[in-house]
Amino acid sequence: APVPQVGTNLTDLRLPQKVTVRELGGCMGPIWPSYYSECSALVFVVDASNPTQVSSSCIQLLSVLSAAPLASVPVLVLFNKIDLPCYMSLVEMKSLFRMQDIVSCATQPIMMLETSARDGTGLADVLQWLRTTLKDP
Repeated sequence: APVPQVGTNLTDLRLPQKVTVRELGGCMGPIWPSYYSECSALVFVVDASNPTQVSSSCIQLLSVLSAAPLASVPVLVLFNKIDLPCYMSLVEMKSLFRMQDIVSCATQPIMMLETSARDGTGLADVLQWLRTTLKDP
């Protein structure tokens, strides 16, 4: 069974340029702002199988989107765990998060995708978004 991220992990990707991904778990929210100035793109992962966490995830997302250092940083919101039978669909998650309102008020571009980190569904789309978003000027 997957274990929630409770610390920080660094991973390097080749897209084809080298990109360093810093993973910070939700419980690390209080220290997220200390990393904002280093951020070129942001991937915000939501557990689409856990309806009890929707409100806190939405509040965290709104906090991230309103942070001044991230005002122009592209954001990818991933609704993860779509491989589980109890997952909420992209349509349901967009509705619960009121994503249409969030996108219309945000200063940064926002993209949304469904994924399953377990079986790989949607991960090619995530890599393509990263390649496009982080391409050399």
